[in-house]
Amino acid sequence: MDAATSAANRDFPKLYRRAGSLSRERAWALRAAYASLGFAAVIFLAPPVYMLITSLKTNAEMADQSLSPWFVREPTLEHYAAILGNPLFLGFFRNSIIVTLIVVAITMAVSVPAAFALSRMRFWGSTTLATGVFLTYLVPDTLLFIPLYQIVGSLGLLNSIWGLVLVYPTLTVPFCTWIMIGYFASIPKELDEAALIDGASWLQMLLRIFVPVALPGIIAATIFAFTVSWAAFVYPTAFITKPEAMPLTIGVVSQLVRGDTFAWGQIMAGALLAALPPVVVYVFLLDYYIAGLTAGATKG
Repeated sequence: MDAATSAANRDFPKLYRRAGSLSRERAWALRAAYASLGFAAVIFLAPPVYMLITSLKTNAEMADQSLSPWFVREPTLEHYAAILGNPLFLGFFRNSIIVTLIVVAITMAVSVPAAFALSRMRFWGSTTLATGVFLTYLVPDTLLFIPLYQIVGSLGLLNSIWGLVLVYPTLTVPFCTWIMIGYFASIPKELDEAALIDGASWLQMLLRIFVPVALPGIIAATIFAFTVSWAAFVYPTAFITKPEAMPLTIGVVSQLVRGDTFAWGQIMAGALLAALPPVVVYVFLLDYYIAGLTAGATKG
């Protein structure tokens, strides 16, 4: 046995102990990760679970302070029946659907071409303009709703869903454009060059090459625009006071709270029904949403 073999045999126990140590560290890291995920799941799932439990209780059971708030003694669907049988609630739902679909269409019609121009055409000031577009998204709603209220009022769109259609893109277009800029920038430059050599115009390049390739990013931006439009609260609270023009987010609260009287069962049922469409969208399109948000991290 030569010296090298003897040294390797002597170092083998050290390597074995090091591998065992790494394995134990990995096991502890996994346990810590699962514990953190479990804690986060409890924190985030507790409110909707409590809402569901409350929506299944009778008014008498909710008023009985001796019962646990986390258990249902006599489950009932009367609150859901009252909400779904209320024409006013169905009007809230219809208003939210109309506003959301129109805003999503406007957002994608503006943000996709804008992102393509800012990320691929490379004109003077494109980088600065792209940063400025994103910075507008960072301005909070509470600073914008007063000047926007004056603009919407001057156009005669107060107490109208079209006023919401006008102002919601100020929330959705900047961030969706920023998402698409990152995704378009990750597409290889060779696609541009090959298309230009073949005589394609910029519009043909966008529609026939970049839109199919960037479909996960477009879906991510669409999901974001849908969520913001559906769940917006500050703007409709400021611009809408008539029940027939209210979206779901403020209609449920404004019509089910009368002074100091709260219809808790119907409020919880309405809130859960209002949260259902975004949940369904995320469940079916979550993979595309993650892919679209992370695409800008790499290029090539």
